[in-house]
Amino acid sequence: MVFLVVVSILWALSFGLIKTYLSAVDAYLVSLVRMMLSFIVFLPLLKPKRISRSLQLKLISTGAVQYGLMYIFYIHSFAYLKAYQVALFTIYTPVYVSLINDVLEKKIHGRFLLTAVISVIGTAVILHRGLDDSNYLFGFFLVQLSNLSFAFGQIHYRKLIAVTRDISQAGVFGLLYAGALLITGLFSALFTDWNAVHIDIMGILTLIYLGIIASGVCFFLWNFGATRTNPGTLAAMNNLKIPLAVVASMFLFGESGSLWRLILGSGIILMAIVLSERLNHVT
Repeated sequence: MVFLVVVSILWALSFGLIKTYLSAVDAYLVSLVRMMLSFIVFLPLLKPKRISRSLQLKLISTGAVQYGLMYIFYIHSFAYLKAYQVALFTIYTPVYVSLINDVLEKKIHGRFLLTAVISVIGTAVILHRGLDDSNYLFGFFLVQLSNLSFAFGQIHYRKLIAVTRDISQAGVFGLLYAGALLITGLFSALFTDWNAVHIDIMGILTLIYLGIIASGVCFFLWNFGATRTNPGTLAAMNNLKIPLAVVASMFLFGESGSLWRLILGSGIILMAIVLSERLNHVT
């Protein structure tokens, strides 16, 4: 679980950075550059011949959904939403993680869904604000597609690795980024207006951080951590980044926020994580 905590801390900066420095940059291009940098980071470690062709294709497909489609929807939503609205609409990811796990296992895990719902409640307490953007419904739809893509990838990767414990995850993780690169490259080739592309120095530095650290390193650590915890804890942990993001927004980006809501909501999320761990030990 320590990997999930570390990643959540690093991801806390992403909402503010994207909205501040990249919201005016083409969403498809941002997604492409992030996945390209992530793929380059893991390319030297890539050893696909150690696994079957079938597993290679499954990992590529997983990455295409979890990172490729997720980023296409996620980055594009910033054109319609404020940063706090994007953060607000990601609160449903834990429920998706729990439900997708149940669908793939063909079994309902009430305790996992319970901790996911508690996590959503805690996050809603932190982010309760009025929605004053007339485009928020379309933005909401985009974020939910992003959430579903990310949730599916976590659970599917977890199941793929569960039956192949003898392989090095670092040696095959580049395949996920390869799949994401195919998707983001296709969308960028079709829809990016290259003549209108302009990125200033802060935008470039933000892209480098997001591509190498927030995406490249953090996505690996997140999926690695996902294979070492139960689906209930994984679901709840998906919302840990949100109170941390609120802290970053309040103290680093100068946005307003309610400290008491932050404390109360964070406590509820922590309760969901602890409950999930205890229920898993009991069962």
